[in-house]
Amino acid sequence: MTESMVLSGHNAINLVIFDCDGVLVDSEILSQRVLLNMLGKIGVVVSEDYFLTHFLGFNFEHVTAKVFADFAVILTSEFRQRYRAALIEVFAAELQQTDHLQWLLSQLNVDSCVATSGSPEKVKHSLHYTKLEQYFDGKVFTSSEVKNGKPAPDLFLHAAKKMAVAPQNCLVIEDSNAGIRAALAANMHVIRYVGASHLKNKDSATQILEGVSTIGHWNQLFEQVPSLSSSFKIER
Repeated sequence: MTESMVLSGHNAINLVIFDCDGVLVDSEILSQRVLLNMLGKIGVVVSEDYFLTHFLGFNFEHVTAKVFADFAVILTSEFRQRYRAALIEVFAAELQQTDHLQWLLSQLNVDSCVATSGSPEKVKHSLHYTKLEQYFDGKVFTSSEVKNGKPAPDLFLHAAKKMAVAPQNCLVIEDSNAGIRAALAANMHVIRYVGASHLKNKDSATQILEGVSTIGHWNQLFEQVPSLSSSFKIER
């Protein structure tokens, strides 16, 4: 899958599949803050770059396995429960949509859904606190519904099947390399969104797979794929 395939329209895009964290909602910077603080309290000190490289885009099972592999520390179910509770509290106070997302959704002229590594509870709260529930009612899919999470293609293929759209007619919007690899493995078009707080001014974190285009603002999506909007005009 290459950038030219997305831009040339070899396959019509009939479905946009959004990741949630760091794409629809500006949550990764909050998750990073909460998790790194809690890990530090049990002697696991990791950097922001470590978070972006090893945790971003993965489910919590992967995070647990990675922490054990690198630090020989077990993240218990009690730790996970406390993390989720702390995160939901922070979300309630601070979580926002990514910049200009509401405008994007109002312009989009094809169907859309959410496919996320986050837990059903987490995505439910994320969409509720940011008033996005109306856009994705009955169209939210999580890694809990498939055998293998990202970077395996299972979740995106599951979402496409549920939405009755062929994989080659899907466009995935992702912020993480794990998600990008999952989309490519699913034979879907993919664009990386780097407009959320956790990727701004992070040159090392924005290294992407060859041929995958990047956008930092939502209007750039329509510049790359004009067919997604019937009213958007590119200014020359």
